[in-house]
Amino acid sequence: MSIKDSLQTRDALSVVHGLTNLSTHAKRGATVIKSGKGVWVQDIDGRDYIEAMSGLWCIALGYGNERLADVAHRQMMELAYYPLTNHKSHPSVIELAEKLLSTAPVPMARIWFASTGSEAIDCAARLSWYFWNALGQPEKKKFISHQLAYHGNTIASASLSGVSYAHNKFNLPLPGFLHVQTPHFSRFAHPGETEDAFSDRLIAHIEKLIHLEGADTIAAFFVEPVMGAGGIVIPPTRYYEQLQILLKKHDILLVCDEVVTAFGRTGNMFGSTTMQLQPDLLVCAKALSSAYIPISALMISLRVYEAIERQSGELGLFGLTMTYSGHPVASAVALETIKIYEELQIVNHVRQLSPVLLEGLMNLQSHSLVKEVRGIGLLAGVELEAKYGNECARIAEEEGLIVRAIGDTIAFCPPLIISELEVQELLKRFTKALNRL
Repeated sequence: MSIKDSLQTRDALSVVHGLTNLSTHAKRGATVIKSGKGVWVQDIDGRDYIEAMSGLWCIALGYGNERLADVAHRQMMELAYYPLTNHKSHPSVIELAEKLLSTAPVPMARIWFASTGSEAIDCAARLSWYFWNALGQPEKKKFISHQLAYHGNTIASASLSGVSYAHNKFNLPLPGFLHVQTPHFSRFAHPGETEDAFSDRLIAHIEKLIHLEGADTIAAFFVEPVMGAGGIVIPPTRYYEQLQILLKKHDILLVCDEVVTAFGRTGNMFGSTTMQLQPDLLVCAKALSSAYIPISALMISLRVYEAIERQSGELGLFGLTMTYSGHPVASAVALETIKIYEELQIVNHVRQLSPVLLEGLMNLQSHSLVKEVRGIGLLAGVELEAKYGNECARIAEEEGLIVRAIGDTIAFCPPLIISELEVQELLKRFTKALNRL
């Protein structure tokens, strides 16, 4: 048995893979990736691929960054672990928290740390409940999010997600998790409806839902500035402006899920800036450490934090904790990651390369299989005619390009360090895949 066959067999007999058809996987086996450098990865057969999805939307600085590896090693040797419980702390988490507060898209008061985006979203939901309880409004328990949204895969974050695969046979969503229409104009607009009219209709529906449920029962609305796993959905211009007016009117918290969009992806350091959002709570993860080590952060506004602090004093303890919150190694790596973004002027780099990627994909709109191209910054989706998504992604992989099929949409989310020549090679390989399809 070859090394490849051995690894594929061992994988099939030992590993459970998410977002995968497990029955099919047992038959076809895994593509086993052994190494990576920059935007490229290599499988165990020595074949190179452009990793056009940054893994899972996350390895923004690409593979093989020695600075991040060195920082992790130094921190492991100095202080490999320490908890933040019982009045303890350590330098790297303090520095990281200060850095995040200084770069936040809107004024924030404190940072809560977790290990994954799902955990941080879960904590945002719990803190919303804690906040309203502190204000003497315990009936404000319900949450609103979008259909097709993806907010994670813990019980609460999967309930917030508006995708069927996170719910089916998992007994989800939990009661009190409400979903409203995806703000995807080209897909869901009525014939002849303008973008403004579309936004007006969706906002009217949300307000009707709020009245039906009772504003005094709704804790928060969770949004993604750009919906990544929903198929690269960029809401109409007026939609978020109107939504925020509505939420303020009914005193409902706004939680921004920037797990995918934070740290330059949309052409600003935060997607909230791009989409002019002013959240009460903001979640970031993935690119926070360029995926070199798991870490997530929840930014908390002053209004929310003051109530949390007061209630903690009344109870004698703040009962939310996680073993790895603010892990020293993860904190050190994340802090170095942000320093590298600043040194590389990553936002300017994204703005320079965004037209190369998006215009290159737009040129494919005349292709017989392409229905629509959407994108912002270095985040793009090519929607194909029905039922071609998975096959296109498979053929693209044969052409040495790793992309993701989200239904009929092929998603692109390359590492932010990608060069213009590498973008051109990405476009070349994707065009070959389309033509073969």
